[in-house]
Amino acid sequence: MSRTGNILVLDDDAAIRTVVSHALRRAGHSVTVTASLAEFNRELRINIPDVVISDVVLPDGNGLDMVAGLAEAYPQLPVIVLSAQNTLTTAVRATEVGAYDYLPKPFDLDDLTRAVDGALARRGAGESDPVDAEDRALPLIGRSPAMQDVYRVIARVISNDLTVMISGESGTGKELVARAIHDLGPRRNAPFLAINMAAIPRELIEAELFGHERGAFTGAQARTAGRFEQAAGGTLFLDEIGDMPVEAQTRLLRVLQSGEFTTVGGARTIKADVRIVAATNRDLDSLVQSGHFREDLFYRLNVVPVALPSLRERRQDIALLARHFLDRAAEQGLPRKRLDEAAVRALETYDWPGNVRELENIMRRLAVLSRDEVIGASELSVMLGTPTGVSTPSDVSLDAAVRARIDRLAREDPRGIDDGTLYERIISEVERPLIEAMLARHGGNQLRAARAMGINRNTLRKRLDTLEIDVDGAAE
Repeated sequence: MSRTGNILVLDDDAAIRTVVSHALRRAGHSVTVTASLAEFNRELRINIPDVVISDVVLPDGNGLDMVAGLAEAYPQLPVIVLSAQNTLTTAVRATEVGAYDYLPKPFDLDDLTRAVDGALARRGAGESDPVDAEDRALPLIGRSPAMQDVYRVIARVISNDLTVMISGESGTGKELVARAIHDLGPRRNAPFLAINMAAIPRELIEAELFGHERGAFTGAQARTAGRFEQAAGGTLFLDEIGDMPVEAQTRLLRVLQSGEFTTVGGARTIKADVRIVAATNRDLDSLVQSGHFREDLFYRLNVVPVALPSLRERRQDIALLARHFLDRAAEQGLPRKRLDEAAVRALETYDWPGNVRELENIMRRLAVLSRDEVIGASELSVMLGTPTGVSTPSDVSLDAAVRARIDRLAREDPRGIDDGTLYERIISEVERPLIEAMLARHGGNQLRAARAMGINRNTLRKRLDTLEIDVDGAAE
């Protein structure tokens, strides 16, 4: 049976306070709500709660600074942080200051209730889990719910040496996640070494990993340290672990079990002082079933699984990523470019089989080859190799597309879907591509485009102004 407790909620959004308090009271908890740090501090002086739930951005201060103060004054008091600033920096910072958990807004009430239950259980057991790490610039970008799940796992594992298994399609950024885990953890000042199992000949993998002695095999002219030695004190990233030969898997398993290894041809035992992060784009469960991957090694590596979403599963991050890659290209000396709205929409509807890596390559190519500062949809479509810059199935009806758009808006902002602006938002999103397509079809001639759509030319001009449509860009 779940524990019940006294919960103190701090959030300046009245709707959030109402929804959270109702949900927790239904679960049997006693709830006090506050809208500012001043109110929160007054309540804290009256009664110390069992769990605190706090927003980050508050009208009279920063919630994370408050959490840091609570962690020092009340080390056994668990705090759950809520934030609409859905970045890896926020998730990691929340963990750094001692938060028990972090939930990005919009959040699921069931997730919040489970987090409260876990916090009460931990408080009852008298456990604490402080994290000491530096705040720094981070390599991962995205605010989508799928990436929030990734950020939360990273924030939880940076302070320990648990083995992490990163899965995901090629190009999703598995090495970036591995580097983030290393750079934010206590081993950050030691080496981070990556080895791609698919790129090394089968007969050389053991020597590459564990090193070899002189004369151990033909061509071994001198003793050579392997990656386990070279990464001593740091992190060893085993990429494409699913391509590792079975015979090498056996030796890796022994090292993970014993924490020791010997070089190829050597007899001296060497301590394996490294953190292991592995990654794969293959289905390891299937490889285990077929006998191509050791089941016991799989369980040794898959202690903390991190599933990276494809770019198709985090479309709302595409514009942010594209602008980041263009900015980075400019910082590296390439011409500064930006995307118009039609180009952004084209990016968001393309399937991205190569994921984030493909997006980065396209943005760098555009930075080099595009003659104009502003990149339009037509130029992008040529680069993507599609007639329209999109790869949406042709049999998807407008009705299905509108319903899908509404569902997506509801997932991204459950409150915003009922704010009274939905009609205008959807109409403008449908109207814009219609007008742009008809202008393009008629070579930019507004009179012919208006006649084709059955509207007055003056009406078309007004809609062009209201929607801020670039007539020249639409006519390309």
